[in-house]
Amino acid sequence: MSIDLRGRTARWRQAGAERRAANAAANLDLRSPFPGRWVSAVSLIGGPALIMAGTLLRSPFYYFVPYQLAAYTEHPTLVTAAYVCFAGGFVLLFPAVVTLAQRIAATSPLWGMWGGCLVIVGLFTRTFQFGTDHLAFHLTDTLGLQTMLKGIDGYYLAWRDTVWHPFRSMSGPAFFGWVVLAVGAYRSGALGLGRSIALGLMSALALGTLKGTEPQSFVAVGGLCVALIPLGVSLLRGGPPPTRRAMIWVAVLIGVHVLMTGFGPRG
Repeated sequence: MSIDLRGRTARWRQAGAERRAANAAANLDLRSPFPGRWVSAVSLIGGPALIMAGTLLRSPFYYFVPYQLAAYTEHPTLVTAAYVCFAGGFVLLFPAVVTLAQRIAATSPLWGMWGGCLVIVGLFTRTFQFGTDHLAFHLTDTLGLQTMLKGIDGYYLAWRDTVWHPFRSMSGPAFFGWVVLAVGAYRSGALGLGRSIALGLMSALALGTLKGTEPQSFVAVGGLCVALIPLGVSLLRGGPPPTRRAMIWVAVLIGVHVLMTGFGPRG
């Protein structure tokens, strides 16, 4: 029995092209007011870029916990910047996930709903972990490296023995939510096969307190950049530039934020 590989490949490519065309047509009529084209584009581009910046900044240091704390004591500014970029990228990623889930839901509602919800829960879980990173670094300043190494060991033992905690039970979505979202992106036609696979690679990114850059981190975050940044660029090109009134309000809000941050109450 002979197999017509060329014919099957052509039909498979044609089916993929038809899915993407149907999804694009469906999304033409779904201009969601939230989060909006500009917020979505900034999130789709800036979120992955910040996460990659954090990944690169902490890559010179071995990823295991003691080496991360030791790196902080020797290079506090660099390590702090790395973790801030990493955490900020995941916070900024929220509108991007909402936008992609909406595009998926235009032709595959269930895949968009489940994929988007699982990934968003995973983003919250990672944000919780980033809070423990921040606390660990500042306690290292006051308690010293050796004391904090023992403290983090105790924290990991206590976390392992915790019977139930909301963020412990949500660790699964931080990994598998990306796979669900990637499958939905491909089945719906929101993304092609290559970029859908790249998106699913985010499931390889490690989760936990003081977890630095591992070899697979570049694969996972690189896949995120490949999947989302082109979509953000296409959104920027797909409509008119912001109005002068919008730009004035953006400048005002940024100015208020800077003033409140610099001169607001502290403590």
